[in-house]
Amino acid sequence: MGTHAHTASNHEHLDIPIEGMTCAACANRLEKVLNRLDGVQASVNFASERASIVADTSQLKTIQAAIHQAGFQIPSQNFTFAISGMTCAACATRIEKQLRKLPIEHAQVNFATETATITAKAGQFQISDFQAVISRAGYAANAVSEASAAQPSLSRQQPWTLWLAVIGTLPFLYDMLLMITGEHGALSPLLQLVLASLVQFIAGWRFYRGAYLAVRGGAANMDVLVALGTSAAWGYSTWAYFSGLHTLYFEASASVITLVLLGKWLESRAKQRTGAALSALLALQPQTASVLRDGQWVALALGQIVPGDIVQLRDGETAPIDGEIIQGQVEMNEAMLTGESLSISKLPGDTVYAGTRNLAGSAQIKATAIGSQTQLAAIVNLVSQAQGSKAPIQQLADRISAIFVPVILLIALITLIATYLLTQESSTAIIHAVAVLVIACPCALGLATPAAVMVGVGLGAQHGILFRNASALELGSHIDTLIVDKTGTLTVGEPQLIATEYLAATTFTPQDILLWTASLELHSQHPLAHAFQAALSQQSPKQSLLDASEIESTAGFGLRGLVAGHQLQIGRPDWVFPAETIASLQDTLARYQTEGHTVIALAVDTLPAALFMLQDQIRPGSLAAIQGLQANGVEVLMLTGDHPDSAARVAKALGISQFHARCSPNDKYQTLLALQKAGKRVAMAGDGVNDAPALAAADVSFAMKSGASVALETADITLMHNDIAHISAAIALSRATLRKIRQNLFFAFIYNILGIPLAALGLLSPMIAGAAMALSSVSVISNALLLKRFKWQKSDASN
Repeated sequence: MGTHAHTASNHEHLDIPIEGMTCAACANRLEKVLNRLDGVQASVNFASERASIVADTSQLKTIQAAIHQAGFQIPSQNFTFAISGMTCAACATRIEKQLRKLPIEHAQVNFATETATITAKAGQFQISDFQAVISRAGYAANAVSEASAAQPSLSRQQPWTLWLAVIGTLPFLYDMLLMITGEHGALSPLLQLVLASLVQFIAGWRFYRGAYLAVRGGAANMDVLVALGTSAAWGYSTWAYFSGLHTLYFEASASVITLVLLGKWLESRAKQRTGAALSALLALQPQTASVLRDGQWVALALGQIVPGDIVQLRDGETAPIDGEIIQGQVEMNEAMLTGESLSISKLPGDTVYAGTRNLAGSAQIKATAIGSQTQLAAIVNLVSQAQGSKAPIQQLADRISAIFVPVILLIALITLIATYLLTQESSTAIIHAVAVLVIACPCALGLATPAAVMVGVGLGAQHGILFRNASALELGSHIDTLIVDKTGTLTVGEPQLIATEYLAATTFTPQDILLWTASLELHSQHPLAHAFQAALSQQSPKQSLLDASEIESTAGFGLRGLVAGHQLQIGRPDWVFPAETIASLQDTLARYQTEGHTVIALAVDTLPAALFMLQDQIRPGSLAAIQGLQANGVEVLMLTGDHPDSAARVAKALGISQFHARCSPNDKYQTLLALQKAGKRVAMAGDGVNDAPALAAADVSFAMKSGASVALETADITLMHNDIAHISAAIALSRATLRKIRQNLFFAFIYNILGIPLAALGLLSPMIAGAAMALSSVSVISNALLLKRFKWQKSDASN
């Protein structure tokens, strides 16, 4: 466990990172706490934020508890391994069980991607610790990055073994064809023995090795079924040959091995296609860039670029890094971020993202993020994690896979005994039992869900829809109610200052009022705040904003602060002005609000100073998106902090029958809880700032962000293009993916439910059973790949 050097028989040297230390005194305090523990020697380094501890391995939990009680945390660490040797879902279940015996937080093995993801406290384990556990279970593990691990690779099986199996089996097929025409004995029994033995013990050696490792690890998998079944057929036929009997089944053992090998090869090919979307994302970023060094432009590999470097982006090139344009102008295609293929003009001061393509122009870019820090890397990591996660619907298949092989072995044994008792023919009993062993396929159960999840998540990423995990993908299909904010979601989110009415109480100039207001609103994240800065920039382009201090923000109401020596309060009129002032302005407020304006009030030194009238435009695609959601059975509810008249105008224009105005963040949260208590599956779409409580409580949260500020870590579903139309597309894709998962699970279950009894009754020959087993997994993956034909309607996504 994280061993660096042994100091005693049961003592280890642990190097543990520590979070929460703010000064050297924290390190000293933690060090004293740890050294008070019996048998523990600790040294805590504040600069490196790590604790070097020598202790008995049995004290690890005590040490962790002491660190936590002292007010510090040990961060979690993710380990990702590529697993070789898995042949079916039972293998993945076996590895998971072995890993979960360790004191870790989480372990998940994905049969479709052939990866294991482990989460444990940092410093507690080394890579070799997990590799040893996986090796003892009978498999090999190589540590890889999450992104590369999510790309399924072709089977490590050597192609020549498949060719050997095919060549050794073809003569049996030729012999069977001749038998149909009435000709017998084309293949001598000795030649059959030789060919079948080559296939059985050379081409089929992988099944014996896999079965041995599985049994040694205390479990059984698909290899056990194939090895037992084909060995029984080959063994009986060999005994019959040397006994002088004519009933030989060499073609059964050879054809089963060949067909299963062919099926695994086809399965590997199909798995590669499920990860095609992630591979496409990884291929977006170029490997070199033209960088300014010592006054010269030189071509450098991405690994040599550092933040602050100046990178040249020419016409037709793809941006290698995230950065800010310092010179030039370009037209960028950001489809990889937003799913929107239209070009976007970028000027000095604008941000360019790695992987986006320059359609026209050239620019010099100052690198701000490189490699794993870029927006592209964040998307790739998110997609790879989501593709490797498990959907809740997979739990049933996992439970069945865990006991599948032992149950099949029992059924085969019962078939063997029962058939012999009924027929008194050992050859018939063996062949029936062999058919049972080779028709059973736990692989199809293991692949049913992850194959569809990989395709669905990848497809979403290509269209600017990022699912945080498989649970979000599944839950998105159940949504029947969507709560949306108005500003920035249904509307463009860029309100304009239409008019200003200055009140008699103020003696300040209009220029001062606008300058002070814009300076204070600079500290607000609300979309309305930018309207004042835009108005000031238009009126006085060279005017600099003033400093603001003592800022207090009241969510849903407004902002207070000190600007130019004056106390400003700006926000909802009923929050800013006293009741008597509101009463005197009632007619004025009613007039503007009836016209659909959002009215913002300003008080200077507690005196009513101005009313600002702002208005936002409805997004062009909002109406079609709302209609699409409603047509698919999703009820849309608009909650906004705006005035009822402004809310009513937008609701009427978009055909939204239910809306609530003047909602505080807590009002939105309580409304969402009430809907959930009424049995609704509620999704929430918002900006993630004022809507945080409701977003956290929603069954599914949508973050509607541009690529510049996407909240990849928090939202269940992130929409890279800030358009409500993508919510409709996300729900539609979730439902389509869940349909594929259900179809796959049905196919996997019905295949085994029908196939095993038929084989037990002798209605399927081992060769047909082997072919069916080989093709079952391929059919499940192929069905998942049909999801790529998902139709992206204009009402679903604006691309």
